[in-house]
Amino acid sequence: MLWATRVVFYLSLRPNQAVERNKGEALEKSQHMNKHLHFGEVVEGYAIRVLNEREARAAAGILFAFGIMTFMYSYIFMDFRYTRLFITFFMVDFFIRVLLNPKYSPSLIAGRFFVARQTPEYVGAAQKRFAWSIGLILSVIMFVLVVVLEMMTPIKIGICVACLILLFSEAAFGICIGCVLYNWLTSNKASHCPGGVCEVREKTAIQAINPVQAAIAIFAFLIAAVLGYQA
Repeated sequence: MLWATRVVFYLSLRPNQAVERNKGEALEKSQHMNKHLHFGEVVEGYAIRVLNEREARAAAGILFAFGIMTFMYSYIFMDFRYTRLFITFFMVDFFIRVLLNPKYSPSLIAGRFFVARQTPEYVGAAQKRFAWSIGLILSVIMFVLVVVLEMMTPIKIGICVACLILLFSEAAFGICIGCVLYNWLTSNKASHCPGGVCEVREKTAIQAINPVQAAIAIFAFLIAAVLGYQA
């Protein structure tokens, strides 16, 4: 009877051991996936996940350059081949950024290459995800209108202009319009914003614009506008 009891005991253990082993394997796979599928990086000294703003600005500049070239080509020659290609790339790029992991986004990889020797400027990942989600939504709409349906509508032009404005604002001025909307539309307040704009502070003397500077800038742009209109 003793040996029979031991056999029953060991047989009862084997399924439990198999279950525990399967749980362990599932946990290991989950941890392995989490190493690759997440948004933002853990950096010492920051309580939240962050991204390198320099890479984001570089990527925005790259996308803006190719975007404006393809859209101008389409406008001049009425040939939308390159526009369709760019829109598809843009959508896939933002899909990877938002839903998989930004560090596998082709444009951000290119941006990282160009700014690799610069000191990183860390910004909060939450507001970036919100901002890039807007870009993803716009790109999906554009993909359906331009690539799938091949429709010529004012909506398409409006979305193109909006995307270019968002990219140019990020690349040229370091202003993430989507991040501003994040503060307006959500209860969560962004932290670690580019240039420290989330923190309330006073401008230093070097940031101030005096009346003479303002007059020079306004006069110069007015002259340029008049000459451009008459050309």
